[in-house]
Amino acid sequence: MSNTNENTIPAFCQGIQHFGEKWPDYDNHAAQAVIAEGQNAISNSNDDSSVYQTLLAADALRYLTLQVTGSKGSGHPGGFASSAEAHASLMMLGHTNIITEVGHHAPGFYSSMFLDSSLEDMGINNMDDMMQRFREKDGLLGHLSGAIPGLLAPAGPLGQGQHFAMAAAYLHRDKLFPVTIGDGGMGEPYVLNSMMHFHTAYPEVTNFLPTLIWNGYSQEHHSMVSLHDNEQMIAYWKGHGFDEVILIDAKDFDDSEQTGAYVDSSRFSLTQRLAFTKAVLTGIDAAAKSAMNGTLTAFIIKQLKGTGVHTTGAKSHNLYPADTLDQQHIIDGLQRRALPPEAWQLVRDNLTRAGGGPAARTVVTEIDMSFTPLPTLEMNDFNKNEQAVPATAMGALVAQVGLSDERYVVTNADGNEASAMKNINDALKIRHPTQDPLYNQEPDGQCYEPLNEDACAGFSAGLALFGSRSIWLSYESFAINGWPIMQTVAQAMAELRRKTPSIVSMFTAGALEQGRNGWTHQRPEIESYFAAMMRNGNSYPLFPCDANAIQAAYEYATSSYNKNMVIIASKSPLPVYLSIDESRQAFEDGAVTVYETQSVALKSCSKGTIVFAVTGDMIFLPVFEAKDRLEGQGYSVRIVAVVNPRRLYRPTDVAWDTVSEPDGNFMSDIAFNALFDGDALLAVSGGPSAALEPVLLRTRAPQRDTFCWKRGETTATAGEIMAFNGITSDAMLSTIENFFASKQAA
Repeated sequence: MSNTNENTIPAFCQGIQHFGEKWPDYDNHAAQAVIAEGQNAISNSNDDSSVYQTLLAADALRYLTLQVTGSKGSGHPGGFASSAEAHASLMMLGHTNIITEVGHHAPGFYSSMFLDSSLEDMGINNMDDMMQRFREKDGLLGHLSGAIPGLLAPAGPLGQGQHFAMAAAYLHRDKLFPVTIGDGGMGEPYVLNSMMHFHTAYPEVTNFLPTLIWNGYSQEHHSMVSLHDNEQMIAYWKGHGFDEVILIDAKDFDDSEQTGAYVDSSRFSLTQRLAFTKAVLTGIDAAAKSAMNGTLTAFIIKQLKGTGVHTTGAKSHNLYPADTLDQQHIIDGLQRRALPPEAWQLVRDNLTRAGGGPAARTVVTEIDMSFTPLPTLEMNDFNKNEQAVPATAMGALVAQVGLSDERYVVTNADGNEASAMKNINDALKIRHPTQDPLYNQEPDGQCYEPLNEDACAGFSAGLALFGSRSIWLSYESFAINGWPIMQTVAQAMAELRRKTPSIVSMFTAGALEQGRNGWTHQRPEIESYFAAMMRNGNSYPLFPCDANAIQAAYEYATSSYNKNMVIIASKSPLPVYLSIDESRQAFEDGAVTVYETQSVALKSCSKGTIVFAVTGDMIFLPVFEAKDRLEGQGYSVRIVAVVNPRRLYRPTDVAWDTVSEPDGNFMSDIAFNALFDGDALLAVSGGPSAALEPVLLRTRAPQRDTFCWKRGETTATAGEIMAFNGITSDAMLSTIENFFASKQAA
């Protein structure tokens, strides 16, 4: 190791524990940065000095990744280490809008943002700062977040990153969006399947570049594709629609006599390390140009997991408490990658210029995307007690937004027509290569319909995250298949430093409508997921009670920013209880009275006031039946539609002040008590009771109970499935009778 004069160490290197000697030919190939001031990329990927400096950048990334994870004895260095030449090549070529599917590559991505100076925006100016704030609150969280300066999107659950890359490519046709994918996640077929469907629907959008990091291992064992040979892997990608697949295998450059299909390129001689790096650099250059020129292209780098760090294989994946910077195996790994101070400065000069400047200034998510102004929505104000279909009423508004915003995309796996929203297809058309007016199919349609809820949710959520409006439509029963990415993006939006349209989804054909289909279509338990997310601060499950309320719900959701808006409604004709204006106010307030006993005679001698707190629309049918019977028995009744339960929590229940675009509006105690005070309260839902938690937390009613979903069954009618779950007027009356009988006995 070199005896480095501290005066020659760049300030950002404070905290780097090991420095090395200059490599052979350093003065010849690294006298000055190959990306000159004012340039944004190397000019020639075949240039030997560019190759040399790309390898320096790759080793700098490896070194930082190992030291920052070693500083906490925690984190994941191995996977990114095997991608280092590819990542460095992308940056040196000016392609800095890099996304990843692999949350475990986070420390490597943070290292790249450190080297290009983006992390200075969060006060990380040197290596000491980076180590101090790695995997700490208000610092560099363990998996990627779009809240980190320069990083475009979150990464955690496998199989999500490609959706972000495709959404970004759709919105920004003039830029390349590489997305690194680990072979540990290649056992999940929807990664390539989702890209194949996207390419079929949007054949002109090829400016995303899947970059497979094929290192033979996942996090604890061999990857499921570890036995593929190169020809099989290329065929796998070509079988999913990729016309150009460029694979660079480190094994072809090995002069260190390693055994096995996967080798560690850091063990090669410098000559062969440079030859391998040149192949990667020129290969990525060719792949990038191919993708930007209209060919669906993939790039694959094949080398052993853990290349160049403390160990290899799955054992390199994760550091444990014993893997700290004072342990010899970590020290040895760092010393093998140590660079001289002048090399650190050279790498920083290159990477701060790559892409036109630090990623925190230049990537697309650091610049607010202009929004197409929402049109003034023409609403159908249905008369009260008229029968109208909520889903169809909302569909008319979706069509208006889509016609006014050419970027707007509607995603749906099971079909809009099946959810009583054919009016969306009529106006916006299903995007499909087969033109057929009978099915509203057009190659340039705005309705994206892969038969995969993950792909629907991913594209819709990605568009919102990157700055454009969209909506995901699904059966509530199937939504769980795509919901994890919606939760990921909802959390990301809570952290963003910029304004972006909210994620909007609408789920139809709830459990009560799907009797004949049986329990496979009766899974409203997902509402408990939505309800739990309310406390995050930016998630809003919305329960419009009728066809007017759903129009107000869509307007409310689509006009919002950085939030997660979930609308739940039926596709059956149902009574109308509220006007449009009343509905708008209801979503602002959180709840509204849709019925209250008006008979003066009854109220003057009432046996008691019964309050119904209700989420849903069809579920009002047994509630109103119970109302009639209760009034016949001498009770006063108030029926309250809980349309926006997030507003009914107390401010201290919700992390509202921790999110971007915060909403601190909550119903006051006075207003809440005016709605829900009574002698007894029945909380009623066609789904689980979780969405009614804020009502049950705050109510002062001395007697209370819930009527909600229990489980599915095959039935002929909605009434029969409600009866199976005990949601009947008989059950409600029996509960009230028991309340008052026990009260009299006491």
